[in-house]
Amino acid sequence: MCGPLRRVHRRAPPHAAVGDTGRVSTTSTGVLVLLGAPLGNPEDASSRLRTELARADVIAAEDTRRLRRLLSELDLVPAAAITSYFEANESGKTGTLLEQLHEGRRVAVITDGGMPSVSDPGFRLVKAAADAGITVTSAPGASAVTTALALSGMPCDRFCFEGFAPRKDGERRRLFAELAEERRTMVFFESPRRVAETLRAMSSAIGEDRPAALCRELTKTHEEVRRGTLGSLAEGAEADPPRGEITLVVAGWTGPDASEATPEAMAAAVAALEAAGTDRKAAMKEVAVKYGVSRRDVYDAVLKAD
Repeated sequence: MCGPLRRVHRRAPPHAAVGDTGRVSTTSTGVLVLLGAPLGNPEDASSRLRTELARADVIAAEDTRRLRRLLSELDLVPAAAITSYFEANESGKTGTLLEQLHEGRRVAVITDGGMPSVSDPGFRLVKAAADAGITVTSAPGASAVTTALALSGMPCDRFCFEGFAPRKDGERRRLFAELAEERRTMVFFESPRRVAETLRAMSSAIGEDRPAALCRELTKTHEEVRRGTLGSLAEGAEADPPRGEITLVVAGWTGPDASEATPEAMAAAVAALEAAGTDRKAAMKEVAVKYGVSRRDVYDAVLKAD
């Protein structure tokens, strides 16, 4: 863990600081501020972000090096003590930050990009502060979730965020099987090292023809959005592995409601495909995907009809 650094005078343009900068709050307890950091382009930093960085007594950063780079790009040298606050030390560091809040300090939390707590450090401290009756506020900013969703070209009126998929194959397959009939657009984070494997697992469980988008390096120099199906994106990720920070957007299920998946309807659908020349095994697989049910359910329906 990084200890507090020597407090120095801030250097900032006139619009970057408001209020009693560099002084401990005079209230009985401090304030916890969640800072929405630019995803990559420093020009996305809001004036509120500048203000809060200048006002903070303590800045808890997921990566202190990236924070210092951002501060340099914003021409800021805050008076705050800067300390690391990341996944490996979040549990132990939360108590220390909570004590500083009880002492009346203004504590700002900033991650590498986007909002703290959203698949990033911050949740434990927010809960602890809220449970202790400490004021929690935010300087909202960029979000990879909503940015990728907007760029994907898929419905945005209803969506769900699933964070990072499980690393273990069995757990990942079970999750995607559960989401196969999710009607909302789905958003995931993924590592470039695992994205091809994850797309293959999605393609198998959700359907290789399901529309999807792979968004990488959002707002950065090498920003790219690959649109297609889960199957085509999986092939593309294997042939041309994407680099950088990745957000996946997957279209929701648009098939019939579960109430429509009656044994009679499924058996009739299989019979129609067989009549058109499809072999029974392939027909049952296609009907299972169409109705969002297991192949066993279709098999039982066909046996009953026979």
